[in-house]
Amino acid sequence: MAPAAGTPPSPLHADEPSHWLGGTSLLDLEDPKLRLRVRSLTQLCKGEREKALVIYGFVKRMPLVTPFKLRLRSARQVLDAGRGDSLDKATLLVAMLRAAGLPARIRYLRMRGEIMHGLTTRLRHPIRPLLEVWLQGRWVRTDTYIFDASYMAAARQRLKDEGNQWGYYINVAGAMLWDGREDAFVGSMPIEQDPMVVDDLGAWHDPLQFVQSNAYKSEHRPLARLLHLNLVSAQVRRGMRRLREDRPMASAVRDRRLS
Repeated sequence: MAPAAGTPPSPLHADEPSHWLGGTSLLDLEDPKLRLRVRSLTQLCKGEREKALVIYGFVKRMPLVTPFKLRLRSARQVLDAGRGDSLDKATLLVAMLRAAGLPARIRYLRMRGEIMHGLTTRLRHPIRPLLEVWLQGRWVRTDTYIFDASYMAAARQRLKDEGNQWGYYINVAGAMLWDGREDAFVGSMPIEQDPMVVDDLGAWHDPLQFVQSNAYKSEHRPLARLLHLNLVSAQVRRGMRRLREDRPMASAVRDRRLS
């Protein structure tokens, strides 16, 4: 029997795939609509890799947005919304993979604020959820699911135009897609080598387990952090909209007018 999903894994069992199959309050695996969607996506798949890829593709295509939130959303709520931020998309992806019988988890990374160039300067250390899914006898990792294709293409082009390597939450040379076989990172390199990664915060079942952990609470006051993130999300939302519409930051427009 797998350990309770709200229980942090012990060092002896942390990498056992069976530990990463259960549901949680956010990973509502028994939800009928969620299960039906997983079944419709995977019914013609011939193996685990194909299942992982069709589910990954479904979540990746959801537009990346930063909505105002008073609480973390469940997988079903994200499915109904049809869009979400990185934590929303991570929740839905892990839930759908587990519903398909594939062990999956979220590894949280603390990033340098420079990665948010072009979107906000008000996040000193943004958090990125990295997917880990058990395939072919090992944990395969990717964060490319966070970014829908139109956002990724626009961000890469903007960085090229600016002559910058990092910004808009990506690396200009980062991977756009995942093949279900090898790791794929929007940082263009393994997290152990990525200069934008400050800390590996470990593997977790879902965002709620992470924010309720002592590791998180020692760094943040939950209510203050929530209010701050909602304020920042509005700025990020405007930056993303400008990027998708291929418009530069307002400050850049003013600079050109003054030149």
